[in-house]
Order: sequence, then C-alpha cells, then structure tokens
Amino acid sequence: MKVQTLVLGELRTNCYLLTQGSDCMLIDPADSADFILEKLQREGLNLRAIFATHGHFDHVLAVGELQLSVDAALYIDARDDFLIARLNKTAEHFLGYDPLAIAPSTVTHVPQADEDIIIESFSFRLIHVPGHTPGSIALYFPREEFVFTGDTLFNNAVGRTDLSYSRKDDLKTSLQKLMKLPDETIVYPGHGSETTIQEERHDY
Repeated sequence: MKVQTLVLGELRTNCYLLTQGSDCMLIDPADSADFILEKLQREGLNLRAIFATHGHFDHVLAVGELQLSVDAALYIDARDDFLIARLNKTAEHFLGYDPLAIAPSTVTHVPQADEDIIIESFSFRLIHVPGHTPGSIALYFPREEFVFTGDTLFNNAVGRTDLSYSRKDDLKTSLQKLMKLPDETIVYPGHGSETTIQEERHDY
C-alpha cells in the first residue's frame, strides 16, 4: 500500500491518499476538491471511500464537491454529525469568510465499537478516540504498521480540548488506547509531521 500525504488548505491539513493498484481511499480531504479530483484522474485512481477522522471543517470541506464527481461515501462517526451540519458557519468563524462548501451527499456512519473494517482492497482497524471531538476515530493498519490519528495525536502534541464539546478525560483515555499499539507503528497525524508510537509514549 502506498501512502501519499497532501498538505491542503489554510490550516495545512494532512489529507492522506492511500492506494492499492488502481483503488484508493482518502482520509481527511480538507478543502481542495479540484486538486484531489485532478490527481485522481491523472493517476487513474478509483476512489472507493472517504474517511473523516472527525468532523472539523478543515478536514471535510471538500467532501460534498468530491461526491459530485465520484461515487464514494463519507465514513464518519455519528457523534460528529453536528459538526458536519455547521461546516460553513464554523469555517467562517475561523477563516473570516464563508467557503460555501457543499454538504456531503452520502454519509455512512462507522460502527460504534472498535472493529475491523474491509472496504474493497483496504483492511484496517477502526479505533474510537473521543476527546478532541465526541466522534474522533483513528484508522490502524496493523499489517502496514501505521495509524491515522487525526487531531487526537500529533508529533509531540495532542488535540485541543478547550472546545465546548471536547473532553480532556476522554482524550487521555483515547491516548492511552493508542499507546497500546506496537512501538514501531508510524503515526500519521491530522497536521504536522509523522511520528511513531514509541516516540510519543514518553508521556503515557
């Protein structure tokens, strides 16, 4: 499996493009639908799924526009639906303008428990990591030895919990869960550079 990191948008969100042959999936497509669609076409890729590690606007603004051109559902935890419902309003608050993003047309809610997921040629473990948002998830690929953590775990940092719906205690529990992954597991965060579980375990 090939992982490409695309740093997109004003908040420099890490969008991850995972490819196996001509199949691909996106994790956190940020706000750059045109760029992503052009890349998919140029590389002859078939988009099978879009996963959001959580519902914050800087991770999902492009989804609705992507779905106008590709038949791929957005997979997200239902507990972050309220964030999807107010994407433009929240984006305007942080960016200073309304991005006029199109709402996602097809949404599939992920299971409410940690579970193995298979979509086409992609197989991974869904891990619930609430705290930064109620519905934050991580995607762990044990065979490939990497995990996508969104805004839960960064390189030498963790997600903010000063938002009205954030829970510091939940985040701590989620981080402890992630620290049970093997030392060599590569961490692909929602922003910034990659790290490993071993490098981040010093605090947990």
